[in-house]
Amino acid sequence: MSRSVAVIDVGTNSTNLLIVDATGAIVLRHQATTRLGEQLHATGLLSADAIKRTVHTIAEHVATAHANKVDHIVVTGTAACRRATNTSEFVKAVSDATSLSVEILSEKDEASLAFAGALSGLPGLLAPTLVIDIGGGSTEYTVGVLEAEMSASVPFGAVTSTASHLSRDPAPPEDLTNLIGAVADELEEIGRDIPAIAAPARVIGVAGTIVTVAMVELGLPEFDNNALHGFELTRDAAEDVFRTLATEGFNERVLNPGLPRDRADIIVAGCCILVATMRRLKLDSIIVSTRSLMDGVAQRERMKP
Repeated sequence: MSRSVAVIDVGTNSTNLLIVDATGAIVLRHQATTRLGEQLHATGLLSADAIKRTVHTIAEHVATAHANKVDHIVVTGTAACRRATNTSEFVKAVSDATSLSVEILSEKDEASLAFAGALSGLPGLLAPTLVIDIGGGSTEYTVGVLEAEMSASVPFGAVTSTASHLSRDPAPPEDLTNLIGAVADELEEIGRDIPAIAAPARVIGVAGTIVTVAMVELGLPEFDNNALHGFELTRDAAEDVFRTLATEGFNERVLNPGLPRDRADIIVAGCCILVATMRRLKLDSIIVSTRSLMDGVAQRERMKP
């Protein structure tokens, strides 16, 4: 028998909440920027401040879940939690504040669950689909038909790549070139192991960077699921958004409709990852999905006894 579920997903950049009822219908979806991985590239650690504000946000999400009388709450952690050497401190802090454990997802499990979530609410297709998930700390590429079959992860995300590759804002052209080249090199390696990545029947893009680029392209003043879910983002459009945002400083960049202020400092690195992917894989366009990892976790948890 199915149950209502709240999923709290702790990423490198944001800590998000999804609540679905027993039928799988979405009750609430909320994103909060917490930057758990803000110092990770430099120190290999989750900072005390980042842990404190992330745990505070998790506690707020738990309170919201209780207010909605959900049957089950699950907390998942991804790239920042996998990489940090002091993740146990974060897990203990979450447990102390909420009495909940944190499920640290492996790269394979993250890719599989994001794949399942990305396809939800989109037309079925009995042919290979590639799902591209650009996160704060890493990017996952997953290929499958009805479920994930092959996946690979690269250590480039919007937060970590901003720290590791962009020396100032606006970033010098050579910084952008180096980041795009580094992602392309990783994809060349992946292509040898997963040839299907280069010839999918359909490509779906998920998570904050891709949704934000689509919002800027559409000029949306605020998130609009109906406009975004299933939107076809062409490579030309992605390149145009990249050129615009990369040549502006922060104060000018935030004036672009569709670009949230709390993402404006990391969006250029995210754009580099996106355009590098579309160039290297020769993708003319991708289909935007507003659903991803949390939706896949919710599907899994809803059907558990």
